[in-house]
Amino acid sequence: MSSLNRRDFLKTSMYAGAAFAMAAPYSRAIGANNDIRMAVVGTGQQGSGHCGQWSGLQGVRLVAICDADESHLNIRVGGGGGGRRGQAAPEAQPQQELQKFTDVRKLLESKEIDAISTATPNHWHALVTVWACQAGKDVYVEKPACHEIWEGRKMVEAARKYNRIVQVGTQRRSSGSYINGYKYIKEGNIGAIKWSRGFCYKERGPGTNGIVNATNGPNPLPPTINYDLWCGPAEMQPLRRRELHYKWHWVWNTGCGDIGNQGIHEMDEARWALGDPGLPERVISIGGRFGVNDAGETANTQIVFCDYKPVPLIFEVQGLPVAKGQRGLGNYRGIRVGVVIQCENGYFAGGEGGGSIYDNDGNRIYNPGSDGGGSHYANFIDAVRSRKVEDLTADIEIGHKSAGLVHMANISHRIGKSASVEEIRNTIGDKPEFLDSFNRMVEHLKANEIDFDKEPITLGPMVTMDPKTEKFTGDYSEMANMFIKRNYREPFVIPDAV
Repeated sequence: MSSLNRRDFLKTSMYAGAAFAMAAPYSRAIGANNDIRMAVVGTGQQGSGHCGQWSGLQGVRLVAICDADESHLNIRVGGGGGGRRGQAAPEAQPQQELQKFTDVRKLLESKEIDAISTATPNHWHALVTVWACQAGKDVYVEKPACHEIWEGRKMVEAARKYNRIVQVGTQRRSSGSYINGYKYIKEGNIGAIKWSRGFCYKERGPGTNGIVNATNGPNPLPPTINYDLWCGPAEMQPLRRRELHYKWHWVWNTGCGDIGNQGIHEMDEARWALGDPGLPERVISIGGRFGVNDAGETANTQIVFCDYKPVPLIFEVQGLPVAKGQRGLGNYRGIRVGVVIQCENGYFAGGEGGGSIYDNDGNRIYNPGSDGGGSHYANFIDAVRSRKVEDLTADIEIGHKSAGLVHMANISHRIGKSASVEEIRNTIGDKPEFLDSFNRMVEHLKANEIDFDKEPITLGPMVTMDPKTEKFTGDYSEMANMFIKRNYREPFVIPDAV
């Protein structure tokens, strides 16, 4: 089974060496005029947005950029808001000469940089964060916080050991709409929470952001790329997709699927609504990669049940259109990408632009505002100045735990097996909310003319986690724990002791 191909079942003794011994106390003054000097690591689409955001904040200077692809370094940076090209940053600084690096280790040696933000692919998030903390830099790291559960904990340890401010890019944590809406729920205005649901209905089929034109042999790499640096801690696998960039999301070596790409925002919101509990003791995933016939590996249709007590968290991913040959996507109570938090006497429904409180008949009864979280970057800068972790709205501990739900779900999926619809319904048993999600998934796949005999659904096991040790226990634990920590590629190794 392909899910077992982790070299020597993750021999942890291989990772005891020190990685990048650059520990430095935060003792020197911030730059001239009290400016915070920022560097951006990873300057593709999301990183270009970072450049625009930092350039638009008063008292912040963008001084350096880093990317393993020199073509990214040579394009004009800035002019992106919140990671989206074409949205001008407010009161952007004039374009200035930036230091340019292809190797982040060289960037981190600079004493002219106070903090970094990283928009690298997922497999680099943890290592660059740990190295930056060791080098005395504060860090804004894109979502998901980490590519593996173990390395997320190492990020937390590094942040605390070196007294670093580390913010995760789940910007809804800075949204007044969510803050006010969840406060309204917490105050008991619509009764106790019954369940929390997150949704990522976003088309990822061929021709959109799917991996099209799969090949049996390797494709040529862009001539501008240093592939060794681009892969970093990940295996240097041949490129078996048309494009190197972005579509790494759908390959396990570098990405976490759409549940860890777009879906991590909504997973974080759904967990936040429950009061930010730690990792759940049990998680199960049902889904697969349907209707695309490409080189992708991650699920494009998936439902996840996180067995929190007494309130479950359920997550749904749909990457296909509402029906075959049609455009557009499905929704749940009007939400395609967002959350629905069901309470006894009403519910919160929110998306990227904010949310509202409704009664059980769908009438809006409270508007908490439409702020989508645009102040998230400024929140990081405020905490860098105050040196108070509690000032952050999305500290690395929060980001690690929300990412952990994604990883637990994907681990259940990766060690799962094909099952019939009836077998899956029997496994779900007396969990009506979970069964409702599964029945809607089945109807969605049928509408896309998926033949379950040719493309069967993968039923993952209900994996059991010890939230204190953050390791799996009981049945399936031997297989599941293989995916807690990756096989790092020298010299791009996170040590056991950061």
